[in-house]
Parts: sequence; C-alpha cells; structure tokens
Amino acid sequence: MGKVFGKSMKENLEIKIIGYVRSPHTRKADIPKGLGAKHVAEGIVEVLPQFEDGLKDIDGFSHLFILWIFHQAQDYNLVGTPPCDDRSHGVFATRSPRRPNPLGLTVVELMRREINQLFVCGIDMLDGTPVVDIKPYMSGVSKDKLKRGWLQEVEERNKE
Repeated sequence: MGKVFGKSMKENLEIKIIGYVRSPHTRKADIPKGLGAKHVAEGIVEVLPQFEDGLKDIDGFSHLFILWIFHQAQDYNLVGTPPCDDRSHGVFATRSPRRPNPLGLTVVELMRREINQLFVCGIDMLDGTPVVDIKPYMSGVSKDKLKRGWLQEVEERNKE
C-alpha cells in the first residue's frame, strides 16, 4: 500500500477480518429495525487469537464502535425507500445493508472482556457476522448540535 491516498492506493482494498459476532440473531427478521427499534440483545465479539493483543486496555471503555461486514448482502441500490418512510433516500443517508461497500457500524456497550471475547449489549448483527475493526466510542457532539436529518421528520410525522 502506498502513502498517498488516492494516487497509489489500490482500487480494491484488502481488509482483514479480525473476528466474528456471536449473536442470538440467526435470521435477518430477528433484528429490530426502523424507528424506535431497541437493540438490547447481548452477544460476544470474538476476536481471532492473532489480534488479541490489540484488545489491551479496551476494558476501560464503556462503549465501542464495531465495524462489520453485511456478509449476506447482495448487490446495492444508491437510492431506496426505507421501511419507516414512504419517500426514497440515498443509501448514504440510511442504514441499508445494500451499499457499494457492505460495511455496518454499531455502537455496543462493553459489559466485560474475557481473553479474546468481548461481552457486549446492543447487538444488531447476525450470528457469524465478520468484524473488521473495533474502536472506543467517544462522541463530542452535544444533543443540541446533533441533527437526525430525514429521520427526525418521519418521527415528527408519526407523532401526529
């Protein structure tokens, strides 16, 4: 890989799978979706042994970003209509799995770590989902500055 992004970077980037999700969700239909969906399922992010050293000091964080692959997604649509709205939106303004790069991002609560296993709450992935990265969750965006885009409009329409 080169040092200058865009000039010497390969068009098709190789990403390493660092682990897998152990989840109670075995079917896509099992995962809560849409407005007001609560992700309270507990599961395990099992990091492969060769990446275990990368978990050093992760225990000090309450929440983590999990970057994962929609491994059952096929093809993609740049525009689609989500289940919670009757209007179409661009894929980058939604959480649709049908994306040019089938990557998912989830914030989970870290309950505990046992060797290479992270016991977490907030799983919204299928059992066996490949994980490509883990990062500590740190948000500096205050609620008064946070915007929810078209989702906020849908929520307000549904209140009426």
